[in-house]
Amino acid sequence: MQSPISFSEAIHLCLEKDPRYHPAAYELVRDALHAACSKFRDGADDKHVTGQELLEGFREHVIREFGPMSLIILEEWGLSRGLDVGNIVYNLIGAGYFGKNEGDTLEDFDGGFSFATAFTEPFLPTSQKGNLA
Repeated sequence: MQSPISFSEAIHLCLEKDPRYHPAAYELVRDALHAACSKFRDGADDKHVTGQELLEGFREHVIREFGPMSLIILEEWGLSRGLDVGNIVYNLIGAGYFGKNEGDTLEDFDGGFSFATAFTEPFLPTSQKGNLA
């Protein structure tokens, strides 16, 4: 289903209401959503993914895109935990760009993995993996 507003209009509306996140963070979350849909719903008619599935797609997409610079870039853009990704999703829902299913909540993005571990550990020497606090 086509959104009634463009993505750039949606970002503008989101930033007016919630300036915490860099505009590029919105693009990153949108792209991660597409990656999660491909991973978890490829070939399915219903492309809806859960908050935790989106976070898993986000983690994989970010590592693929930014490699060892992932954590630094995410922090620059205001993203430090799963709830930040959820806030962006819900900002885009509020702007009318994304939709949601009944039962979806912002809390679906809470918990999960530690950004510090998820975006640092893959790039550590094998002898140092598992030692992050």
